[in-house]
Amino acid sequence: MSPRLRTGLVVAALAALAAVVVAGAAVLSAEELPPPATPQAQPKPQKGAPPLVLDLGLRTDAEARDLRRAAELYEQGRRRQAAALFARSDSLEAKLGLAFANWPGTLERVEQLGALYPRSALAQLHVGLARVWAGRGGAREAWREARDNEPDTLYAVRAGSLLHPEFAPDLPTFVAEAPFPQELAELPAARQFETLREGALSFTGRKGLVWRLHYGIALQRLGRPISARRVFAETARRYDEPEALAAAAVGRFAKERPEAAFSRLGPLSRRFPAAATVRFHLGLLLLWSSQVEEAERQLRLAQRAEPGSRLADQARRYLEELEKVGTR
Repeated sequence: MSPRLRTGLVVAALAALAAVVVAGAAVLSAEELPPPATPQAQPKPQKGAPPLVLDLGLRTDAEARDLRRAAELYEQGRRRQAAALFARSDSLEAKLGLAFANWPGTLERVEQLGALYPRSALAQLHVGLARVWAGRGGAREAWREARDNEPDTLYAVRAGSLLHPEFAPDLPTFVAEAPFPQELAELPAARQFETLREGALSFTGRKGLVWRLHYGIALQRLGRPISARRVFAETARRYDEPEALAAAAVGRFAKERPEAAFSRLGPLSRRFPAAATVRFHLGLLLLWSSQVEEAERQLRLAQRAEPGSRLADQARRYLEELEKVGTR
């Protein structure tokens, strides 16, 4: 088993463990996509229809409900029923969904939508996927457009995953020492997010730190890495302590330049050698980079740094999942 596949399995297994604000968009797994083609290889058409990625965020309106149900039907292979739901809306999400539901024979329609919305990460991500499934070149160019034009979207994050298959899917999410604020747990997701944002802006002291960190985490999980990076950076300016500084470092992680994060975490591990958050997140970023052996070492250091803490428990879970999915 390759380090990347092993890492991806661990990431998938642990995604359900956290209490989070949920975006609800499908995750592209390594199994859904063909292996990256070499520059000399001739692209080949793929079986079935390409994966569909619709990020509806925290929307609960009627169209969002229809689109979510249509996406579920599509994923189940019930494409005719999905097409009927997609046809009820005139949004770009619905137009792309309808084209994918009527696959094959709709590459031209997807390309048309890509030309009409050249700066839409949603459109360009799906143009690239359609090109791959049709056996056409140019997928990477479309994914770069998705990543660069709207970087603060889940579609850009997914495009980055496709451009960099050597990393685990998506981006690593910061793990706070304090659990998610209990007073928000029973609120509807949209209200939960808004209350978290308001508290992050108004609370001070330790509570302010906790709410700011969880607000940044919520932004990460909603596919808004640039917004999360700004929140974490401002938190680090207000709170010069290990957890805030580690969050700011994690927020800087990008697959095009992972050194932007590692260059911050390395010095922090020397400045705060007994801080579990620094060791844990260094291990997390190494895991995302498929450096499994060193990631395991850092996670064990996090366990020993603060035994019994929430981060030590999280490190244990990661190590257990790594053990389950096999040796390097």
